[in-house]
Amino acid sequence: MNLKLVSFAICPFVQRSVILLREKQIDHEIEYIDLNDPPEWFLQLSPTGKVPLLLVDGATLFESSVILAFLDESFPPGLQPADTLRRAQHRAWIEYASALLMAQHAMATASDEETTVEKKQLLEEDLARLSEPLSEGLFTNQAGFSLVDAAIAPLFMRIHYLAEFNQQADVKMPEPVRDWSGRLLQRASVQQSVLADFADRYKAFLVSKNSWLCAGDGSGN
Repeated sequence: MNLKLVSFAICPFVQRSVILLREKQIDHEIEYIDLNDPPEWFLQLSPTGKVPLLLVDGATLFESSVILAFLDESFPPGLQPADTLRRAQHRAWIEYASALLMAQHAMATASDEETTVEKKQLLEEDLARLSEPLSEGLFTNQAGFSLVDAAIAPLFMRIHYLAEFNQQADVKMPEPVRDWSGRLLQRASVQQSVLADFADRYKAFLVSKNSWLCAGDGSGN
């Protein structure tokens, strides 16, 4: 297959696909666009106006969870559980990971201290819910890597960098969740899933959104 991924350089939902492409060592091309000024061809292909898009021999796929499932089912080894119930549980937690990404984004882009603290507390409560399925081994498989791993790794990367930008952004995570984060952030497919200057791009994006944590006035760095 001829695969082309259309991306925005700091999009976590695109990063999910890149992680899986690298994990499976699938040949692919990536084209980065500016979502503030998207090309006309992109708007014609994307019904939502969002990334990622995966062009497969000219056909178009959108929505990150759909792209993950397609890549996993098309290129061995399969990383989804064979049991249909367990597979459905994985897909449900992938959706939960999407909600976590949005919660982290809300915290990172909050423009005042009060909202930042409120959003951070909500994120910490949501992250704590991951402890039980982790303790039960729900996300593990024989391959040592699952689609849930690919889906949530971009969240852990953003939590990590935001805490480096400002200590007040350090998110409390239960030990099982923090260990999971550490393992994923050490994985080559995760480290290589973003551009070399990702941290600078991410911080510049947050500054452009008037992030309190990156304000540069004593509350940020």
